[in-house]
Amino acid sequence: MSSPVRDANAAPAHGWGTGGLSGAAAALRRRYPTIDDLERAAGRRAPRFARDFVANGLGDDVCLRRNRAALDACQIVPRYGLDVRQVDTGVSLFGQRYAMPLGVAPMGLAGLLRAGADEALAAAAQAARVPYVYSSVGNATIERIGQLAPDVFWFQLYAVPADDHRVSLDLARRAARAGARVLVVTLDVPVRAKRSGDVRNGLVVPFKPRPRTVLDVLRAPRWALDLLRHGQPRFGNFIPYAGDAPSTRQLASYVFQQMAGPMTWDALVRIRDAWPHALVVKGVLHPDDAQTALSIGADGVLVSNHGGRQFDAAPAALEALPAIVERVGRHATVLVDGGLRHGVDVLRALRCGAHAALAGRAFLWGHGAAGPAGAAHVAALFQEEFRIALAQAGVRTPEEARAGGRAASS
Repeated sequence: MSSPVRDANAAPAHGWGTGGLSGAAAALRRRYPTIDDLERAAGRRAPRFARDFVANGLGDDVCLRRNRAALDACQIVPRYGLDVRQVDTGVSLFGQRYAMPLGVAPMGLAGLLRAGADEALAAAAQAARVPYVYSSVGNATIERIGQLAPDVFWFQLYAVPADDHRVSLDLARRAARAGARVLVVTLDVPVRAKRSGDVRNGLVVPFKPRPRTVLDVLRAPRWALDLLRHGQPRFGNFIPYAGDAPSTRQLASYVFQQMAGPMTWDALVRIRDAWPHALVVKGVLHPDDAQTALSIGADGVLVSNHGGRQFDAAPAALEALPAIVERVGRHATVLVDGGLRHGVDVLRALRCGAHAALAGRAFLWGHGAAGPAGAAHVAALFQEEFRIALAQAGVRTPEEARAGGRAASS
């Protein structure tokens, strides 16, 4: 997995500079050199309610901005004069080797931005050899994702408290049968959050033909054609539980009514007992909660504020990370998410103690802008930028990066 740093910026056969590279991947690289470029393109293609659903947090977006600000404030002093010609970005997580310490975070209703998102992200993660954490409220099915990403499939489980967690436990069983290597149990949704942008836009699944919604769709003709071709987003994982051949409306009503209520520690104990592989508790921001997760048998924790979409007063995930690493990092795998958009953000996460990080919106913007090739392009961007960041920091592996001490914060 070791490769020279210079390969990330390989020169064309004649001349100097990356602009002369050829091929489809090179064309995407020139057109969309950053996640910001992809976000702008995806936003132009989609109606406002779909774009806002992905981009926004809740309330005043304070927590959303806090995530990015914490990453930007994290400084890493470069070290030079070292031989970093060979950089190995690979990392082992829960007994499996991956190409870099970055995975695709779970995202519900990903197909709202562009149809086929779940399948595209799964296929891109499989090709890039990075973890793909598929959401309970995705649009494909667990079984389909298991086929597309057999080597990198992780499953994110939400609480379905009704009927003594019958559906929660069955989703976990299906994920195990489909080959999921890690179960990521979400802790941080005790109640539904109020996302003002979605309320303002009148977002509902299935869509209702309100004047504002119709106008939004008319302004996004390519998105509308996709909708006609593929149909409205469906909560595919819940088809077996919502009645005989449920409609999109019946599925959405079932999820809204049944997936309501907290994931408690008692329920987590039952899920831990039923799940045969590694288990991660997602949404941990307090060291005591991290310690409790380990005490009931979790193998790791995901330090996360739900991408700024659950509680506007919550700290940035990166700010909460060091105390949790201090408490449980010697005994468990500690992951972090929240606002990552660059390969150097992965290095920042490692320097603050994480074993690996997850990014969500970045991958979805890639698919929204360029379809399946866009998701693969985002993985390539992160890989290239992370390799460069390691070399700039004077380290050759993620393990060396973590051992290099914590980054300074301005």
